[in-house]
Amino acid sequence: MREQVLAVQRMQDYIENHLHEEITLADLARVSQFSPWYARRLFIQWTNLTPAEYIRRLRLSKSALRLRDENCRIIDVALDMGFGSVDGYQRAFAREFGCNPKQYAENPVPLYLFKPYSVKSRYLGRRNESMEKVKNVFVQVTERPARKVIIKRGIKASHYFEYCEEVGCDVWSLLTSIKSISGEPVCMWLPERYRKPGTSEYVQGVEVPLDYDGIIPEGFDVIELPAAKYLMFQGEPFAEEDYEQAIEEIWEAEKKYNPSVIGYVWDQDNPRIQLEPVGTRGYIEFLAVKPK
Repeated sequence: MREQVLAVQRMQDYIENHLHEEITLADLARVSQFSPWYARRLFIQWTNLTPAEYIRRLRLSKSALRLRDENCRIIDVALDMGFGSVDGYQRAFAREFGCNPKQYAENPVPLYLFKPYSVKSRYLGRRNESMEKVKNVFVQVTERPARKVIIKRGIKASHYFEYCEEVGCDVWSLLTSIKSISGEPVCMWLPERYRKPGTSEYVQGVEVPLDYDGIIPEGFDVIELPAAKYLMFQGEPFAEEDYEQAIEEIWEAEKKYNPSVIGYVWDQDNPRIQLEPVGTRGYIEFLAVKPK
């Protein structure tokens, strides 16, 4: 199983790194180190998509973010993302998202973007061999402005896996389509004051400006958070399959850290914030603090 998963991971990595280029089955077979027929079969087995479907959906989602954030022509986005014609791109975009690219560029509405997950991280999990202990945890005082947060509440969830069981794992892809003041969605542990009866402590959301007046997806809520100081805890880069241990390392560092040494105490009135675990940058959390 491990050999198969690693082969598919190599194909996923190749697609990500060559998304703006022509990608053939022969290319994927070469990096998988299997025959084209067997490489395609493995890809479908472990991702539930053909390589062509996977590439098309990833390109469409990347193109949607460009249309949201850049003042660019539809034809340029279509050709840059490997579509042979504007008409073909427009039809594919409409099939994927239910609106055409021009409409979306003029009025970016929340979309369920394609969010591919690393098969290595999902199916191999933590490696049997011990991960080398994180040697450094970077701690820095940061500030977050007053803002709104568009959130999807769970029921009883206190962490990510419970949350996914309660609301599904596609919430993140929708949140990614909403332009965030911090550049990406967030996960939060909400203090009691921001929770509704019968809803979860752990939520996923996206931080937007206080004057945000865009569409709120059905089933989502909006809360307002004040400006606050946070301690950012950031670990060292890690292998994607070691994300659980990388998280545990930061949690252990948070437990041991005494903010009074820099003149602060923990602020229990503001949420704790978690960013998506990304191995290349290290795991990051934010804990609110206030002056002593």
